[in-house]
Amino acid sequence: MADNEKDYEGLEDEAEYLTLEFDDGQEVECEIMGVFDVDDKEYIALIPDDGSDDVYIYGYKETGEDEFELIDIDDDAEFEKVVKEFEAITAEEE
Repeated sequence: MADNEKDYEGLEDEAEYLTLEFDDGQEVECEIMGVFDVDDKEYIALIPDDGSDDVYIYGYKETGEDEFELIDIDDDAEFEKVVKEFEAITAEEE
């Protein structure tokens, strides 16, 4: 788990952003909070730049050099497990 935390913390120093486009055409600029592992799968946490306290969590898959794909987490049990791990990681940083 130390490697996961290192990856997660490493992105704090160099803020990177991406723009999410939803099905309704709405676009939201998001800061990449970090990438972390749960059960040998990678996930990404994004903070929307909309003034809310929301955090978006997606599956994460590298598709090439500096390229990746965001994957919706459709399974409720998987999502709950990922959120629980995300909360544990962020609690350790406080």
